[in-house]
Amino acid sequence: MAEKRDRSQHGLRDMILSLTALLLIIGALLFFNRGCSFSPGTPDTDSATTPTVDARADLTRYASSADFPIRLPSLPSEWRANSSSSGPVATSIAVRVGWLTPGRFVQLTQSGAPAEDVVHLETGSADSKASGTVEAGGRSWQVYPGRRDEKAWAVEVDGATLVITGSGTEADFRTMATAVLAATPLPRS
Repeated sequence: MAEKRDRSQHGLRDMILSLTALLLIIGALLFFNRGCSFSPGTPDTDSATTPTVDARADLTRYASSADFPIRLPSLPSEWRANSSSSGPVATSIAVRVGWLTPGRFVQLTQSGAPAEDVVHLETGSADSKASGTVEAGGRSWQVYPGRRDEKAWAVEVDGATLVITGSGTEADFRTMATAVLAATPLPRS
């Protein structure tokens, strides 16, 4: 029977063997579960695994009960709607649809609430002050800082507040702004 050594007798060789055994076990778990990936820069999206929503159906459903006009933007074919939701804001509701653009994400929020309330809801900042304006779609949009590295554009038009947020490029934001302002409000059923 082997003699048991106390801790002071364990050397560098014992630590390396223990560490090697642990690394082999962790490596095997990661390999078989594919639980780890390295992606420097922005995260990659796999369109096969991301959800898809029917923006037309969802916005039409919201339009039937909303207290403001809801628009369905006509967007490029490579944009894919992948999320939709609604929730309360001030005295109205906020209706959101998110789109995956090539490599980015853009969300359109529509509401009957004042722009300040919707911007606060979408950016999470109660003291957001506009950092400037940008012309897009024939209107002047207020520009706000968003969450993380994102930005937010807001405009009030025909009794509705429109807020664009996300990680999209300025070209993506301009595409969304132009498309939503060109869209005719959906009929209220």
